[in-house]
Amino acid sequence: MRAEARIDLSAITFNIQKLKAHSGTNLLAVVKADAYGHGLVRVAETAVKAGADYLGVALLEEAITLREAGITAPILAWLVQPGSDFARAIDLDIDLAVASLAALAEISSASTTKKARVHLEVDTGMTRGGFLDEWTSLTAENLRSVDVVGIFSHFARADEPEEAQNAEQLKRFTAMVEHLASLGHTNVIKHLSNSAATLVNPASSFDMVRTGIAMYGLSPDVKTLGTSATLGLRPAMQLRAALYLVKDVPAGTPVGYGASQITTSDTKLGVVTMGYADGIPRIAQGLGQFPAGVWINGRRAPIIGRVSMDQFVVDLGADSKAHSGDWVVVFGNGSHNEYTADDWGAASGSINYEIVTRIGPRVPRICEAHVY
Repeated sequence: MRAEARIDLSAITFNIQKLKAHSGTNLLAVVKADAYGHGLVRVAETAVKAGADYLGVALLEEAITLREAGITAPILAWLVQPGSDFARAIDLDIDLAVASLAALAEISSASTTKKARVHLEVDTGMTRGGFLDEWTSLTAENLRSVDVVGIFSHFARADEPEEAQNAEQLKRFTAMVEHLASLGHTNVIKHLSNSAATLVNPASSFDMVRTGIAMYGLSPDVKTLGTSATLGLRPAMQLRAALYLVKDVPAGTPVGYGASQITTSDTKLGVVTMGYADGIPRIAQGLGQFPAGVWINGRRAPIIGRVSMDQFVVDLGADSKAHSGDWVVVFGNGSHNEYTADDWGAASGSINYEIVTRIGPRVPRICEAHVY
């Protein structure tokens, strides 16, 4: 095997239980995008066993995959486009987000022997999905043919706790909940909090919180909220790969496409068997304020040169004892001073969310408790 993403399911269990206890309410485990790259079915099974009350996905096909895997827990799919197989969703007891009167009408018409279970999505300031101008036009008659299970919205700046927009969204959400109650729907699940709000804004917890990045042990924002360690979370993914080749090179040797870097001294270089086709950011650099690279034999080895499609090169150092075939850690939980997903995000001008979710399908997921 040339590369693998090792997923510590015990870390996910720990994080979910910590977040649920911290929130004091129900918890929806967000497992969209292949569980943020960690493996959809295994993570969903783990989340339910850990005490998650709901599972959340973006796409209907993700929800169907979970049902076909035998998962019976409540599932909410919130990005289901017009023309989708709503009848099958209803038959499989998959909750659907509704963000417009047109979507509500289409889903209502798909109901046959049983009503569709819906969560009304309202736009409180994210200006993305959700009812906005149509909300005051919503009537009890519009909702007669569906089972209104919940109402929800999404924070735009929860990872910036001091921003006034958070309070404005909370106030607006409360008002929109009151309008729904005026239509006779009072016994519904109200959910607004994402990971950041779950951690720092208890006023927004309502009946359920939705935890995505935090359940995987990563900080929603390192700069404003602190690191995983600061937040008491355990990163679940370790990405590692094999060295295809180790070789000695002299000072002044250009490396990679465009000869973007040149060795400054005699050294050993290692060729890592992953590249941008596997999700390694091409833009990531080994030097500068935010470096990236690999960890091997107790120390870091930075990237040198550009990341290629299937491989990248690291500077192991002249005294390195590494050999071809040795395993290197691309990122992990940082407990041994290895690079983290946060480091790779900073090195590529991105965020840890993108680093873990972009790991490609040709990298197998090894999902076990205490796998690393």
